[in-house]
Amino acid sequence: MSMSKISRYLADIGARGGRRSRRTLDAETARAMVRVREARRAYRKFRTLCFWSYRPDLVIGPDDVPWVADQLMKHGNREAWGAGVRLCR
Repeated sequence: MSMSKISRYLADIGARGGRRSRRTLDAETARAMVRVREARRAYRKFRTLCFWSYRPDLVIGPDDVPWVADQLMKHGNREAWGAGVRLCR
């Protein structure tokens, strides 16, 4: 097999994989995913300050985002409060 055939074959496989793996999300779903990711990040960052009585490996889901924001604004410092406000947007 020549090098050009191998290159074309690999390019074809890569193109098919790229097309198949792409997904489109509507704006609302994408924003919800970002909010969950930010809530998880805030939970880890402010765990000792705001979430010390909860498990360190607690899984934060979409329904938990308002709770995380509330706890950050209620029990946190100024930085935690700001993170809670950003989650409420």
